[in-house]
Amino acid sequence: MAHALPGYDGLCRHIHGHSFNLEVCVIGEPLQQPGHPKNGMVMDFKTLKGIVQEAFVGRFDHALVLPETVAPEVLELLQKQFGRVLALPFQPTCENLIAICVQDLRDAMPPGVELCRIRLSETTTSYAEWYKEDEKKILTE
Repeated sequence: MAHALPGYDGLCRHIHGHSFNLEVCVIGEPLQQPGHPKNGMVMDFKTLKGIVQEAFVGRFDHALVLPETVAPEVLELLQKQFGRVLALPFQPTCENLIAICVQDLRDAMPPGVELCRIRLSETTTSYAEWYKEDEKKILTE
């Protein structure tokens, strides 16, 4: 995904890309049905990957993400030229993106399964992290 932070006082104000990495941890009661092929699973990893792909990754993968404060004619030109341009109602920081991720994934979880932790890494050393017990707080490093 590529993004830009207009008005930022550093290089991130320019359009640039990252190979984002998303880690999603869920919590729930493991299935207790001896003999069932999914016995012991909170949820099948294949199911979780599908939910993550549909609710978040598919929307942002290979997209240029900008705040909707960028001039409409610029957004339109970029969209025409490059296709996947998303205008969000906020600055597309890692912290704001993880907040969207939490909201979208929380709504998509099956009954009895809850989000526990999400980490969205821009680089190997820069990430935002959300923990269920903190609900409204996001850790960044």
